[in-house]
Amino acid sequence: MDKADVFLKELVYIENDDIRNEVINLIRQLPDYFFEVAASSTGKYHPEYTLGEGGLVKHTQAAAKIANDLLHLEMFRGLAKDKDLIIAALILHDGWKHGVDYQQYAKAQHPIIAAERVKDYSINKEIGAQIADLIITHMGQWNTDWKTNEEILPKPENKAQSFVHLCDYLASRKYLEVKFEV
Repeated sequence: MDKADVFLKELVYIENDDIRNEVINLIRQLPDYFFEVAASSTGKYHPEYTLGEGGLVKHTQAAAKIANDLLHLEMFRGLAKDKDLIIAALILHDGWKHGVDYQQYAKAQHPIIAAERVKDYSINKEIGAQIADLIITHMGQWNTDWKTNEEILPKPENKAQSFVHLCDYLASRKYLEVKFEV
């Protein structure tokens, strides 16, 4: 199976061929565990439909779907120029959530790991850097080490970064259920 086939619906949201092709390349670089694990290893931070096998993929698909829907609203018109990069970042934001080599629990610094991998694996380095810039801040205010409470992640500094965080946040709310058949 081609890993990119898992995101066929979400890839359609990306209009720019160069960005879409880069995302396809990057999806193919994702570790195999990404396609198997739940969105939350403890079940504490994500809705029920994302907790079983393949749950991280469902969370990712939900975040991209939410972004695509919200970006059609007047209030987000100012982000139109960043739409494809936002969708790209959401498809890849948790790609290395459990590290480069699988570890049982999510790594607090997974946004940094994902951003570094995106830059390393990108064919088009400019596009890769733009996607990485949106991924690295996707945790928003939850930017501290879980054990030491030390700040380890940057917070969003612009509207596109804040929007990526918002969509990831909404996709992780236990009270929201995304229907995939619609």
